[in-house]
Amino acid sequence: MPTTDVSNLSMLGSQTESPKSPEEAVLEKVPSSHASTDYVVRFTAPEFTSLCPMTGQPDFAHIVIDYIPNEWLVESKSLKLFLHAFRNHGAFHEDCSVYIAKRLVELLDPKWLRIGAYWYPRGGIPIDVFWQTGKPPEGVWLPDQGVATYRGRG
Repeated sequence: MPTTDVSNLSMLGSQTESPKSPEEAVLEKVPSSHASTDYVVRFTAPEFTSLCPMTGQPDFAHIVIDYIPNEWLVESKSLKLFLHAFRNHGAFHEDCSVYIAKRLVELLDPKWLRIGAYWYPRGGIPIDVFWQTGKPPEGVWLPDQGVATYRGRG
């Protein structure tokens, strides 16, 4: 089994300050040892938080990111800090969701990526945001994201 090259990582294994904004956040990557194999990597952020840009009130989401690596994998500590940087950041649900996906695509150049952002309602309307880079490669096991639509008391 090959050893993963971690020489370019600046955060893993050390105390790291939380970035002040998503734009400031550094996303890091490591080489994929299985670039010739199509497989799905899933990250789930069940307690994602950002701020409403109008009221400053917190908005909460359950975010699921699936991607098929090419040459790179996202380093998970940098992803956690990147997502944490939204806690004091004001942006609409759609902006947060698509920005996260586009930053990952820019960093990784994956074979395929999708994001499902399931936002909890504030004011009575849940706003769910879905985006993907295209069709997933054939033959890849791609499980359902497993997040039920919001039903309230229905």
